[in-house]
Amino acid sequence: NLRFGIVDLLWTTVLSSVVAMMLAVPVAIGIALFITNYAPRQLAQTLGYLVDLLAAVPSIIFGLWGIQELAPAIQPFGNWLNDTLGWFPLFGDGITSPGTVYSASVVLAIMILPIITAISREVFAQTPLLHREAALALGATRWEMIRITVLPFGRAGAISASMLGLGRALGETIAVTIILSRPAPGAPFNASIFNGGETFASKIANNAAEFDSPEKTGAYI
Repeated sequence: NLRFGIVDLLWTTVLSSVVAMMLAVPVAIGIALFITNYAPRQLAQTLGYLVDLLAAVPSIIFGLWGIQELAPAIQPFGNWLNDTLGWFPLFGDGITSPGTVYSASVVLAIMILPIITAISREVFAQTPLLHREAALALGATRWEMIRITVLPFGRAGAISASMLGLGRALGETIAVTIILSRPAPGAPFNASIFNGGETFASKIANNAAEFDSPEKTGAYI
């Protein structure tokens, strides 16, 4: 049976990464703007260290914490989404286990948050001081100054930071492998974020023991 489930793997990989990006990017940009434009110097340095420290946490720690602590904590909100928007396939019925794409996406969002925040912070900090002072001198509020000087200057850098975060989300292996509940063999395709599944990376990790013949190895490659 030469059915490898590529569509299922592709959907789970892309869906979890896209949801993670939707959650992480606005928060990361907001934190970066707060650190560079609002926070006092001492607080900004402390927050910067904390953000950088998050990036050093091993993936397996995120995975274990995600399935043991975070997934049960966010499950009630997922149940509410399912009850309210269940008519839409993306929020349809899934599995009762906490090891869903929804849980994995939230954990991925937390994992990529430090990368996007750190790079965006550095880019926003490079905004020319004369541009900021000129905007303030013309009567702009602090938010207006950010909107007309900082964000346009740092847009390219923030997009690049987001792409690096997306690459991390797409390729994450251990945390996703720990969190996602593997579907039963031959289970029908389910597009809901409340379903389990496997990404390309977790599929390879779960089945690494099967690389015992050229045919099987070639299929995974």
